[in-house]
Amino acid sequence: MGVMSMFGLKNKVAIVTGGSSGIGAAICDTLAQQQAEVISFDVQGSDNNHKIVDVSQQEQVKQAVGEVIQQFKHIDILVNNAGVSLIGNLEETSEEDYDRVFDVNTKGVYNCMLAVVPYMRAQQGGVIINMASVAASVGISRRFGYSATKGAVRSMTYAVAKDYLEHNIRCNCISPARVHTPLVDDYLTQNYPGREQEMFRELAQTQPIGRMGTPQEIAALALYLCSDEASFITGTDYFIDGGFIKLNT
Repeated sequence: MGVMSMFGLKNKVAIVTGGSSGIGAAICDTLAQQQAEVISFDVQGSDNNHKIVDVSQQEQVKQAVGEVIQQFKHIDILVNNAGVSLIGNLEETSEEDYDRVFDVNTKGVYNCMLAVVPYMRAQQGGVIINMASVAASVGISRRFGYSATKGAVRSMTYAVAKDYLEHNIRCNCISPARVHTPLVDDYLTQNYPGREQEMFRELAQTQPIGRMGTPQEIAALALYLCSDEASFITGTDYFIDGGFIKLNT
């Protein structure tokens, strides 16, 4: 059995938030390669496959989901990938920054699930993938607010998985460690000018496997969890972390 037939998503409609770059773009491409109809919700980029949507704004999300339903009549997959980073310990985290990171990373997930789940419930089936993080499970220096948002995402995942079992809605989350995306490069440029390569190697070595993950590796896991081959899986947090959680002792 080939990959296409094994993980095929023909006639499936998928919404991916934060799909314009990094992990989100890789997930969009991977699902589309398996013949899904993929629509990206993002604050940038607008064409047939991308809608400008601020996931922290509930009415924008509801309107965009309604447009997808109007066009395709159903939604089979929701991947909540949109997120922002926040560096700082408790005392370095302002109320403004705390609210901002929660608005996107946590309220955004709530808004999208709230808009999509009624349609999945009506059609008696669907798949939701939420992007959490290893930061939801272990202490990471100066990631106070970000870690809090991802812990909430993981808990919401478990709650939705439990509440919608009878409606055949599967809900799982993915917890990556460091993944090489444009956000990493921007962070290094802004905080370590002239030392980018040195700091990149240092960050990569925090994973026991000795490197960062790639967006395509995260997308491959997302594809599996979205496919019918994963129909026995719900309410689970998947680490994809190069050994970070279990081997970094």
